[in-house]
Amino acid sequence: MQFNKISKGNFDLQKNKRIIEQNFSINYRYNILFTREVFHLSNTLLYDLFQRTDRGEKIKLGFVIDQGLLDHWPKLSQAIESYIHAFASLQLVAEPLVITGGEQAKNSLDAMNEVLNYIHQNNIDRHAYLIAMGGGAILDMVGFAAAIGHRGIRHIRMPTTVLAQNDSGVGVKNGINYFGKKNFLGTFSPPVAVINDFNFLNTLDERDWRSGMSEAVKVALIKDAAFFYWLEDHALALSRRDTETMEKLIFDCAALHVDHISSQGDPFEMGSSRPLDFGHWAAHKLEQLTEFEVKHGEAVAIGLVLDLAYAVNEGLLSHKVFERVYAVLGQLGFTLFHPLLLNQETNALNPEVYAGLEEFRAHLGGQLTITLIKEIGIQFNVHEMSKNSLDRAALLLHQKSVIHAN
Repeated sequence: MQFNKISKGNFDLQKNKRIIEQNFSINYRYNILFTREVFHLSNTLLYDLFQRTDRGEKIKLGFVIDQGLLDHWPKLSQAIESYIHAFASLQLVAEPLVITGGEQAKNSLDAMNEVLNYIHQNNIDRHAYLIAMGGGAILDMVGFAAAIGHRGIRHIRMPTTVLAQNDSGVGVKNGINYFGKKNFLGTFSPPVAVINDFNFLNTLDERDWRSGMSEAVKVALIKDAAFFYWLEDHALALSRRDTETMEKLIFDCAALHVDHISSQGDPFEMGSSRPLDFGHWAAHKLEQLTEFEVKHGEAVAIGLVLDLAYAVNEGLLSHKVFERVYAVLGQLGFTLFHPLLLNQETNALNPEVYAGLEEFRAHLGGQLTITLIKEIGIQFNVHEMSKNSLDRAALLLHQKSVIHAN
């Protein structure tokens, strides 16, 4: 943290003007680490994170684990305890807290209150570390609890899904859903580190394996044409669960996301332009309307093709590019239409989905800003969307889904 020297300034009673100017900056730095078998006793990656302490005391660690992860690895808690006990400078404050994962972990205050109580009962203070293991929803919720507990507890993320390892788990955002709105409550609070253990990917079912790949397509479309061409060439291998190919996807996608956060001048999203939310305005609404039966990555895939079809209708994008992206997402295994997207009596976009535009504007604050692309890898923003073009885009996706079904 750097404080700039401040002059005393003026103190003028006659003008009733008194000002003390404060100006300081904070440099955030954290690493995204990639490994396998993070709790194997020969793997010191986690231990090495704590090799700096100026107090000579044991470093206290607490863990919050996604129940879905334990369902696949029932001995995970035992492995964590064995690992921590193997290092004299580390202390496990209590047995890991287990929370049911998925979006329900973010849909009420219940799960977050469990985490806050875990922090309170086990005296996890600002010198301790809270480690969250699970999918993006668990990481978001635990990160928020850590950010408000004691005004900020150091937290470490261990993402266990493709979506969390390549996107949501590597950034600086935390939050929960409230008032029926996604991420209405939250903070920007960077983790101490992110540890991506590729072995956790072996626990994923087909939907969770696939879901995170839409975020890779998204970031490729707005930032890196070469990455999109690579995804195009390797779509079938990814759909067939080739692990080496998936690991490259995760690494490259995560690198693009963190580069955008750190280099675009708006890491805490103070402005209204959020390119990383490409395809998300409709996606967030579809998640909500389906009561989160549609996973985030699945909804993003639909949101992407909806916005691309819209851009074609507005003359902003070639139909060839739309078909190319549609084909890649199809090869990855995504279903690119949902019945709630279209009012089939009027052949128009579902009004409830259309209402997502206003919710997105309110979430951004101020002016509506929607990211689109004019070529693969070249993004731009629009500040309004034609209802007619959106209606035609939703109808096109429905028609294509019928053709593919037959």
